Amino acid sequence: MSFNGKIAVVTGGASGMGNAVVRLLAQEGCAVYALDIQETKDAQHIPCDVSDHRQIQKAIAQVVAREKRIDLLFAAAGYHLFANIEQTSVEDFERILAVNLKGVFFVLKEVLPVMRAGKYGNIVLMGSDQVFVGKGGSSAYGLTKAAIGQLTKSTAIDYAPHNIRVNCICPGTIDTPMLQPTVERYHRASGIPLEDIYETLRKAQPIQRLGKAEEIARAVLFMLSDDCPFMTGALVCVDGGFTCQ
Repeated sequence: MSFNGKIAVVTGGASGMGNAVVRLLAQEGCAVYALDIQETKDAQHIPCDVSDHRQIQKAIAQVVAREKRIDLLFAAAGYHLFANIEQTSVEDFERILAVNLKGVFFVLKEVLPVMRAGKYGNIVLMGSDQVFVGKGGSSAYGLTKAAIGQLTKSTAIDYAPHNIRVNCICPGTIDTPMLQPTVERYHRASGIPLEDIYETLRKAQPIQRLGKAEEIARAVLFMLSDDCPFMTGALVCVDGGFTCQ
């Protein structure tokens, strides 16, 4: 894989899987722009709330003004909510749609014309094992990730003639900063000790452990690279075997 001289945009690049991808791309000689409300020193940080279309427009325009092109996009920004429908407030529902779904649509809307003009682009969207399976207490979150799977396929078809590939990474349960508050909410609601919850999560995976952000990042880098030129519209599971069961 060669990324030397490539220009990449990563939303949600300040933490978790997004940050792992930022760091690996930078190590490979890629100029990386991290769009995130949180600051990171691992890339050129552009403060941006992906749920705000105007902020996305401004951020992408800033990258293009400086670099004249965008080669790679990893849309990793996301928000998790552990709740069934009755427990999900209208405000929570609007927020998760705004970040997980509208945010991806907005960044695609701004980046795709740039890539189309350059007749090149590799894009990876952040899905989930919930693209394939349902999970309890995950109605709103699962809805957004299933939609991302469909968005991947439709966009891949539309932009294949322009030499732009669009794929979707579908992680399982990964040990990232976003997992901890979810586990803590479940602990408060159920009274089950935290370690017992984590042990249950580990045992639910055939591989008997949680995934690591760097393991997802390695898969994303392959999908962003030119080493898989015939892959587009793919939903790629990296889930320790969870969806095999």
